[in-house]
Amino acid sequence: MIVNMERTTSSKIGKKLQDLREDGGVVALGRVLTLIIETNTDELESAVAAANGASRLHPSRIIVLVSDLKEQKDKSRLDAEIRIGGDAGASEVIIIRAFGEAHGNTESIVTGLLLPDAPVVTWWPSECQANPVANPIGKIASRRITDSGNQAVPRQFLAELAKNYEPGDGDLAWTRLTLWRSQLAAAMDGYRDRDATSAEVIGATESPSTILLVSWLAMTLGVEVKVVPDFQGESVQGITGVRILFDTETLSVIRSGGSATIVQSGLPDSSILLAKRSDQDCLIEDMRFLGEDIIYGEVLAFGKNS
Repeated sequence: MIVNMERTTSSKIGKKLQDLREDGGVVALGRVLTLIIETNTDELESAVAAANGASRLHPSRIIVLVSDLKEQKDKSRLDAEIRIGGDAGASEVIIIRAFGEAHGNTESIVTGLLLPDAPVVTWWPSECQANPVANPIGKIASRRITDSGNQAVPRQFLAELAKNYEPGDGDLAWTRLTLWRSQLAAAMDGYRDRDATSAEVIGATESPSTILLVSWLAMTLGVEVKVVPDFQGESVQGITGVRILFDTETLSVIRSGGSATIVQSGLPDSSILLAKRSDQDCLIEDMRFLGEDIIYGEVLAFGKNS
């Protein structure tokens, strides 16, 4: 069900949600958190789809603030769209379009719509500032998720994130590396008694996930890690592989499609699943762990200082 409300207020939106629950039997007691999304019109539906999918594991109230409205100079007003039932997964979705002075008062807009006594997560799936905790909706959240891959200059954005990092900050470019890091950590466990001498990441130079993986490997192995931007004569997108040299032995993980081949000196090749992760997969992970991501903070700081 979709309900449109024009020229409304936060209190009226809250009252309408209550009426819909009472009239239609919509259950809100199972909601475990409030997810606030701030995005542009172009990314709106893909962000809502990812959040709806994530809500099947983390039932949520989803509040979406549309941030690029052309009528921002118009007289102050709020328009809202409420989605429940089959149009909202396991969540309640409230899409808010704020115009005029209301557009600059996002914190007060969402405050009355937050679930009581529940964690707040904020997510910026499109272009945003590199200081999440300074954003009005970031101030009220315990978990703040950006996406450096959708910024104009990802490398510069990561550098600014490092300067402004606060516990609770996260980025989807880092979450996309979870499978890479877990598989590499498992493979490197067989070389605990040997020191790495060099390493390289086969990946796009300006990919934020490449940049973060390079920093993580350099911090973990204590060696310089180079970026190789092509594989078999062709430029790569994202991350294609990792090679690590331990004295005279080599460990390499090369991805092709949704799997990867592990090649190790003196051992037969093996295959593992290593698919690219969707925004929904990453959001599910980030909504599961609402505390500080200590390793992410350390990798950001390491990259800033290296």
